[in-house]
Amino acid sequence: MAFNNRNRSLLSLVHHTERDLHYLLDLSRDLKRAKYSGLGRQSLAGKNIALIFEKTSTRTRCAFEVAAHDEGAHVTYIDPASSQIGHKESMKDTARVLGRMYDAIEYRGASQSTVEELAAYAGVPVFNGLTDEFHPTQMLADVLTMTEHCPKPLTDIAFAFVGDGRNNVANSLLLVAAKLGMDVRIGAPPDLWPHEDHVSMCEEFAAASGARLLITDEPAKAVHGVDFIYTDVWVSMGEPVETWGERIDELLPFQVNDTLMAAAGNPRVKFMHCLPAFHNCETKVGAQIAAQYPHLAGGIEVTDAVFESPANIAFEQAENRMHTIKAVLVSALS
Repeated sequence: MAFNNRNRSLLSLVHHTERDLHYLLDLSRDLKRAKYSGLGRQSLAGKNIALIFEKTSTRTRCAFEVAAHDEGAHVTYIDPASSQIGHKESMKDTARVLGRMYDAIEYRGASQSTVEELAAYAGVPVFNGLTDEFHPTQMLADVLTMTEHCPKPLTDIAFAFVGDGRNNVANSLLLVAAKLGMDVRIGAPPDLWPHEDHVSMCEEFAAASGARLLITDEPAKAVHGVDFIYTDVWVSMGEPVETWGERIDELLPFQVNDTLMAAAGNPRVKFMHCLPAFHNCETKVGAQIAAQYPHLAGGIEVTDAVFESPANIAFEQAENRMHTIKAVLVSALS
């Protein structure tokens, strides 16, 4: 059977096969090397891409804009204040308008159903830049980064996500690992475990790929023997500020600190984070939390000692967002 990702949307990775994912990872690697060597070519010249951002962004927006520019495409940035989306025009109608003007659409917002509706009516590829349920472009960057820092075959790599196991990053890590046959652990309090339906779906994928899935409320058990320890902020965008108090009480045992890093029992273990990270009190939110919880002045979900250590590869993850997003664009549109 012919293999072709042209005009393919990227909504969650649920419908991407193991072969699809390996193709995107291989293409990302090729495009990264081409950029580093100055051998890139503008394979998307004449293409136009709409970027819809209902949630703020640094890495996702910059990655899409630079990736598109490198390949010769033009982008239009659309935020809630500069469009009629949701005010005077539904997403369904927006999709039918933008699909007539653009070759592809990126969407970053709250609901997974919204990005799927956009894909259903646009008639052009749609790429999920983040929803409350999934963060697929982050996953491609994360797996690429793991392969660059671990010489093992992908199916032998083990990693743990510790923190809020229900969020979009944890959901997506469980999914991508299940698809690719990796060893993934989620360390979180039981009331912050991934939804049962999502776990069941990932278990089905794992049965086919040979992936090993573990969900536990024991932080040391989650990280034992892993190659990478991953975390994310404890309160996601859109959640009320009052949530911080209860999350800190629940998640402090899952803070990534020197003790948890040592519990991996692997001197080569690396630290990962999708960013932004509250590793000190130099941000507005970090300062507010530190004022109320002085013991967290040196970091919330990760300590500053770990974040500033050589183990931290979060900034390489951030760079790889651009290379992997470029692969998504090129595979769908070139």
